Amino acid sequence: MKVLIVEDETDLLQSIMAFLKESGMNCEQAVNLAEAIEKINTHTFDCIVLDIGLPDGNGLRLIEELQKKEHQTGIVIVSARNALDDRLKGLNIGADDYITKPFYMPELSARIKSVVRRRSSQGKNEIIFHELRVFPEEMLMYINDKSVSLTRKEHELLMYMLSNQSKVLTKESIAEHLWGDHADMADSFDFIYSHIKNLRKKITDNGGRDYLKSVYGVGYKFSAE
Repeated sequence: MKVLIVEDETDLLQSIMAFLKESGMNCEQAVNLAEAIEKINTHTFDCIVLDIGLPDGNGLRLIEELQKKEHQTGIVIVSARNALDDRLKGLNIGADDYITKPFYMPELSARIKSVVRRRSSQGKNEIIFHELRVFPEEMLMYINDKSVSLTRKEHELLMYMLSNQSKVLTKESIAEHLWGDHADMADSFDFIYSHIKNLRKKITDNGGRDYLKSVYGVGYKFSAE
């Protein structure tokens, strides 16, 4: 997997580079917008980790440059926690996900892999996982050809789990995926447990196996093991 990291904070850039390389990714770097534009014009990347606060311009311009091409590059925005407007604009013009500073390196790695996996499955109108068949665009799930109704949040939770099969997802990452910045307002993560419990019940009550595994003290994973 080839990843471009666009970041002007030297220490953070080196930390990201070191961690992702250790994770087996082939990484290149750019420390400003001009260098990043040059890189995307001469190389193809599976994913770009993009800081939007660059010294020579807003990193969102890089997304606009990519949109001029027929590309399949995943984009994960890195932003300050108070940069909500820029994050929303980035998602609206083509970014796939975002992560706010400060963040844990394993979470960034998981988001990159999830984005690349989703990008590679674009054009497929069906996801099959053992007896489960999911149609993302229609928000439909079938278990052994039986239709099962899901709420929007249950569907988003299921898609997040399917995109990160066998990976341990923290309660914090699930909350941020489902509720974005509003997750910070929660006093506890009981609402995650409720959605997990409801999704698990709908799967098992309709003849599916229990793929939603609790990982004590950490979170959950979606696995057939």
